[in-house]
Amino acid sequence: MSKKKPLEGIKVLELGNIVAAPFAGKLFSEFGAEVIKVEEPTNGDPLRNWRVMYKDTSVWWHVQARNKKSITVNLREAEGQEIIKNLTKTADVVLENFKPGTLERWGLGYDTLKKVNPSIVLTRISGYGQTGPYREKAGFGSVAEAVGGLRYLTGYPDLPPVRVGIAIGDMVAGLYAVIGTLMALRVRDRDEEKRGQEVDVALYESVFSLLEGMLPEYDLTGEIRERTGSTLPGVAPSNSYLCADGSYVIIGGNGDRIFQRLMTTIGREDMATNPKYATNQDRVNNVEYIDSVIEAWTKQHSLPEVQRILDEASVPVSAIYSIKDIFEDVHYQSRDMIQEVELADGKKIKTPGIVPKLSETPGEIDANGPTLGQHNEEIYKEYLNFSYEDFKRLKEGGII
Repeated sequence: MSKKKPLEGIKVLELGNIVAAPFAGKLFSEFGAEVIKVEEPTNGDPLRNWRVMYKDTSVWWHVQARNKKSITVNLREAEGQEIIKNLTKTADVVLENFKPGTLERWGLGYDTLKKVNPSIVLTRISGYGQTGPYREKAGFGSVAEAVGGLRYLTGYPDLPPVRVGIAIGDMVAGLYAVIGTLMALRVRDRDEEKRGQEVDVALYESVFSLLEGMLPEYDLTGEIRERTGSTLPGVAPSNSYLCADGSYVIIGGNGDRIFQRLMTTIGREDMATNPKYATNQDRVNNVEYIDSVIEAWTKQHSLPEVQRILDEASVPVSAIYSIKDIFEDVHYQSRDMIQEVELADGKKIKTPGIVPKLSETPGEIDANGPTLGQHNEEIYKEYLNFSYEDFKRLKEGGII
């Protein structure tokens, strides 16, 4: 007898677009929640037309929207808003990432939704949060990375700050949205009255939460951490090093015993046993010299040789993977992190696997990203008892 998925029985109404809220919705859907994605009737989620396209649909869409059901609703019209209220009656979670105040203008704010369903959890993702002096500012992931302090740290000190090559601010916020929602559901399930609550996730705060000990460091010492290129401040040695074949390798030798193994392996046992390099702080004070010694050794060997030698010595080491390297990697394949799915026309494509791994009730890819409004009939008939006449009238009126 197959076991239920962890979130089976949870119904999520996803109102958001593009990255943050849909990324959270994807995680819910992978572990069994029924995620009903609400899209604008004409063009749907803009992500359908982002980046690399296959025929008329973004390839990314088949990752971001997998396992979801798509319905179309015009949220700007009163009848569309009424549809959302009615769907909320049987939902557990409403997930959105509009600018604060937008749902309220549409008559779909938390005060309204909790009257419709006191158990509802409304999870909200925005640039600056639902309160505070910046709440009405336009927010985007790239801006949040700047306000949250990450962009200031990224790159080299003599060059302008650079961005990470993915929408990291949005996706970190999506992770916090999932965590916060699951907490709220747990609280609700332990509450005698089964009351829901509002989950407020700000993009900038999600980014800010990643800044390690920088705030107390500044408060105590006035130190402002600056861009340091490929190194990690306060940790040594941990850097990228040039190999004989022109490739770069990442080596993490910052643990005390790991440093000893590293130095012994590269023929510098004198440094491995020298009290001058015994602790991390000692090594930080001498990091430039240590890095020069390590790179002098890596320059004598090809990247595969460096990896083999350091792997045998149990020193953390890796090539810097491109997506091609990931695609071909046996470990990714063995962990089911590269899975093959089939599109509607029979075309087979590789997509990322599921994180995290659960031993007894793992997540699954059950379906690719749906076509726009693919599940209108199913959802509206099952949950709202729409008739053929209802469908016809609402479609002709631009409501669905």
